[in-house]
Amino acid sequence: MNIIIGLLSGIAASMGLGGGFILLIYLSAFTDTSQAVAQGVNVLFFLPIALISVIIHLKNKLIDIRTVFKYCIAGLVGAVIGSFLSAYLDTLILKKLFGVFLIIIGLKELFWSKAKKEPQEK
Repeated sequence: MNIIIGLLSGIAASMGLGGGFILLIYLSAFTDTSQAVAQGVNVLFFLPIALISVIIHLKNKLIDIRTVFKYCIAGLVGAVIGSFLSAYLDTLILKKLFGVFLIIIGLKELFWSKAKKEPQEK
């Protein structure tokens, strides 16, 4: 089962579909892994997949470098804050916060997503 979840998470992550969600849910809900350890595993899992995906997406000209720089600084600050918070919060609180986050994102996607126009091929 671990190999299947790893494979599905890798495929989803490389397509930008949130493979970390699959891995985090599996580790925290279906194994005896604590939320904090599951988050650490997810980060270590994400790094090589992200590197490979970035290389492929850069090669295919699918990344707007200006947009990347806009969000990198805020993302790094958020990652540092989140890491410190997760070290001090109880695992049960982290699980509940993660569940609420998933529900909010799911509702947003269901009811408030605006359909983007796909660029037309030349």
